[in-house]
Amino acid sequence: MIQATLHQLHVFETVARHGSFTRAAEELSIAQPTVSTQIKQLTKSIGLPLFEQIGKQLYLTDVGRELLTTCQTLFESLENFEMTVADLQGKKRGKLRLATVTTAKYFVPRLLGSFCKQYPDVEISLQVTNHQKLVRRMLANQDDLYILSRPPEDVKLVSQPFLDNPLVAIAASNHPLAQRQHVPLKALQGESFIMREPGSGTRNAVKQLFDRNGISVNVRLELGSNEAIKQSVLGGLGISVLSAHCLLPELTMGELVVLDVAELPIPCRWYVVHLSGKQLSVVAQSFLQHLLTESQKISISNSISGMPESSCA
Repeated sequence: MIQATLHQLHVFETVARHGSFTRAAEELSIAQPTVSTQIKQLTKSIGLPLFEQIGKQLYLTDVGRELLTTCQTLFESLENFEMTVADLQGKKRGKLRLATVTTAKYFVPRLLGSFCKQYPDVEISLQVTNHQKLVRRMLANQDDLYILSRPPEDVKLVSQPFLDNPLVAIAASNHPLAQRQHVPLKALQGESFIMREPGSGTRNAVKQLFDRNGISVNVRLELGSNEAIKQSVLGGLGISVLSAHCLLPELTMGELVVLDVAELPIPCRWYVVHLSGKQLSVVAQSFLQHLLTESQKISISNSISGMPESSCA
């Protein structure tokens, strides 16, 4: 193992991540035979096979999985060292790996924009996905920080709330419920409803509310996009519950209406989290502080007010 070079380990990590020699060669901008040669030399140094091929699929062996974990830890430590050196030189340089749930895309880019203006030498990797896939990334320690509204309770995390995230019931302005006030929750019974896809934090929060109150709605559509849901609501296909953060343009234009329904909005918060015990890089620590400070300047529509400060049910 002492004969292995950093370059060989980098090639191995890239092949393991892609599960393909060809895609690894493309990412590294080297020829595929060069990739094969580096893996053969690394395998010889270790003395055990790192991959096995079954059909056209490439799989890691047990020792290959152990080596991948070692490589990820090593490269993360080296990146953190480089960032620390840059910080000691009075600079912020390095890479920030950030992952957010889909709805957070309505405000996270603004925060990243102001952060990049302050630290132009920082490289940003932003992954946007649903709650279920984000938790999988979290368990694999693929990113520095995660932004979501419902941190998983079965994962050891360092978690900080930083922004309200009220989930509100919406309808087209000509919907029969749009002009009513103090609508009881049971009035939603049997209503045509547009849900977020399975695995979505918003969907889970809505389902918990409805189950707790014995409400059954007619789910006409399940969509993985807030924008598609808003267009479906505008098209008269039903009502929905979404984060107030994704509604501001339509509310301002009067196209959508926030329904005055008992037990809604569902009070949620946005959280920024990372795995417990994870040593945040200088860049990640800087963005965390930036997020906590700058998010206080973000406000949502005056039509959404009076939210209690508690986490999602």
